[in-house]
Parts: sequence; structure tokens; C-alpha cells
Amino acid sequence: MSNFLDDLFNKVFKSSEKSPMIHKENIELKNQEIAKAKQWMNSAEGKELISKVSKSYYFKSIQIEERPQIHILDSKYARGFAITYDDPLDDETFSLLFLAFAQRVLALGYRQVSLDRKMEEVNEQVKVTDKFYFKPPLKKLANDELISQLYGNISIEKISVNNQPNYLKVLASFYSDRLYRDPEPFDQFLDYLFEATHNGQN
Repeated sequence: MSNFLDDLFNKVFKSSEKSPMIHKENIELKNQEIAKAKQWMNSAEGKELISKVSKSYYFKSIQIEERPQIHILDSKYARGFAITYDDPLDDETFSLLFLAFAQRVLALGYRQVSLDRKMEEVNEQVKVTDKFYFKPPLKKLANDELISQLYGNISIEKISVNNQPNYLKVLASFYSDRLYRDPEPFDQFLDYLFEATHNGQN
């Protein structure tokens, strides 16, 4: 997946001697936005779209392309996927899916560490990245007990170029430190992400 994304932005942001202009800021969601995302992801429309994403992920894992197009990342210390902005997504559902995934991660007990927006301008092209970052819940440990990293640290990104939706990315990154237990299976995380209700229950 990383090669695909590198190729994509090498085309969009053609090589230049000009240094990119970068601005980063924290953003805060309104209660209405969160409520709308929760309502949508449990509606027939939301469930149908998330089901299509789930099926596209499964088909991609066996080398079959479906819409929306999925790109899979699988490395030793990180696993994830990207969803290309494509039919059946539109501007609204692109943003709702981003918020819905965040709500489902929170339902697993994760802590939201940050939500920020990074704007980059190169060669008159503007890339905007909205990014959630989550860490597993804190837990008091007994003597010599290893730290649970649950499914790892989770990031969710929504990327647009020149005000046009481009792709969503979900990434779980893992610790290799001997103080940590191995992460829970990524496929189990996907089951919650794609199929859980707003309260984290199947």
C-alpha cells in the first residue's frame, strides 16, 4: 500500500525544488457531527456501505478487485488498509465513514490522543489530511505483568487533494518491546470495525 500511495502523490506533487508549505492544527468535532455519524453507521445505508468496504477488503486479500478499491498494508510492525475515493462513496459518506470508524475504535475502549489537520501545498496542489490517533486503554499492572497493546496504536486518516476526496487510511502499529504482549489479531479488529454497532457489540 505504501508504494501505491507514494506513487499517487509523486504524480500529484511533481518533484520541485520548492519546499512544501505545511500548516498543522488541532480540530474538534461538534456533538452534532458525532451524533450524525453514529446514526448513519447504524442505518441501513451506513451498514450497506460498510458491508461493501468489508467485502472489498476480503476480495482484495485474495487478489480480486472490487469497489470501493482497497489497498492493503501488511508488515511486521503495522497492518492496515486504504480505501480509494470511488463509487459507491460520495463526499458525505466519505466523511461519515471516517467518523464512523473513529467511533468504533472508541467503542473498543481506546483513548483518543489527538485529532488534527495537516495542510501541505506544493506546486499549487493542496493536500489536506485529517487524522485521528488512538492508544489502548490504560490499565494498572501487577508485578511482572506485560502491557497489553490490544490491537496496537490506531490511526485513521482522511486525505483530500485540492478539495477533492482522495482516500481513507486505517493503520494499526505495534510495539516490539519485550515489555508488551503481542497484539490481538488484526482480523478480529476488522470484525469490530466493519460489523460492530455503536456500543462495540456484535
